[in-house]
Amino acid sequence: MVPLLMTRPLAAAERFVAGLPQGARAGLQVIYAPLMQIRPIQAMVSLDGVKGVIFTSANGVEAASRETAVRLPAFCVGERTAVAAVNAGWQVLSLGQCADELVGRLLQKPPKAPLLHLRGAHARGGIAQRLTDGGIPCSAQIVYDQVLLPLSEEAQAVLSAQMDVIVPLFSPRTACHFASLCRDAAYLHLIALSGDVAEPLKSLNCKVLRVSKEPSAGAMAEAVLDAAAQLSRLEGKGRAE
Repeated sequence: MVPLLMTRPLAAAERFVAGLPQGARAGLQVIYAPLMQIRPIQAMVSLDGVKGVIFTSANGVEAASRETAVRLPAFCVGERTAVAAVNAGWQVLSLGQCADELVGRLLQKPPKAPLLHLRGAHARGGIAQRLTDGGIPCSAQIVYDQVLLPLSEEAQAVLSAQMDVIVPLFSPRTACHFASLCRDAAYLHLIALSGDVAEPLKSLNCKVLRVSKEPSAGAMAEAVLDAAAQLSRLEGKGRAE
């Protein structure tokens, strides 16, 4: 079996693995080792005067939806975020797979403002500032924190076993944290969601570093399946020899 080390928060990691074809899952040894825990921040979300909100993660949707009963137009990054917002009752408009796409589309067709970006404590992209600078007043409010976690004992054992391991990484912060914890990457097949996620991994002397074709769960799943199939073929060839 091919080891697959999942470093996402547990719920997101389980969703990702559940989305893989059953036949492929049967050939994987899945190790859940979250390097980040999502912790909601209880703070009143005031939407007085706000004309729309921005969500860049499902975590933001879930945290914000608990803190306010108001539902405004919601501009979302990513399919998972948009689905979560629809399910929570927001008036959703999906605007791309990354912060740059969202900002670009909003600047091309400005919505009613001001806007409020409901986000995590650690965020990239400077969305609120970029929109404000572009003429769309936007502020930000933190509604959840992303707490870093150490590698589990099981993960450490797998990483030190000198065997090929597939490690998909979904955020620059998690990738940076993983790189700081990983002593020997010689047998690792790293799959990064984007170029930004791949950047901190370049310091590791890993076996393979691959960037997903696009920053989506589907493309990441495809990359994981490709890597697993390749490793399975190599294992089969080794046994035959």
